[in-house]
Formats: sequence, C-alpha cells, structure tokens
Amino acid sequence: MLMLTVPKEEYLMIGDNIKITFLGGNDRQLRVMIDAPKDINVARGRAIKKRAIKRAAKKAAEAAAEKTEIQEI
Repeated sequence: MLMLTVPKEEYLMIGDNIKITFLGGNDRQLRVMIDAPKDINVARGRAIKKRAIKRAAKKAAEAAAEKTEIQEI
C-alpha cells in the first residue's frame, strides 16, 4: 500500500502505460483521471461491490428455484 499527498495535476505512472492524474477535490471527493490501455479493466470499488451483490442474489435465486424444482418431483 502506498499513501501519498500530491499537489493538483500531479500524476503517477504504473508501469509504462497507466497514468493516474490527480485533478483536485475537497474533503469529501477526489477527482482523478486514469489513462490506461483498453485491455486494462478500470472499475470503481462501489461498482465492483454492486456487481458482487447482484451475482450473489442471482445465485441465491437460482438455488431457490432449483430447490423448488426438486421438491416438486
């Protein structure tokens, strides 16, 4: 884990092809710009959690449907 204090418009390079630019912000939000190749998946933590919850709910619904089918037989 790396924790930094950076001035506005400072940037970090990850490898040779990922650039993260800090655009500023306030106490509650930070604006960043991420420049990465199209084959690199960039996602917000909130979006990842949301997808995981949806997948878990879908699995639970499928399991419940399967259990109902077994009981009907």
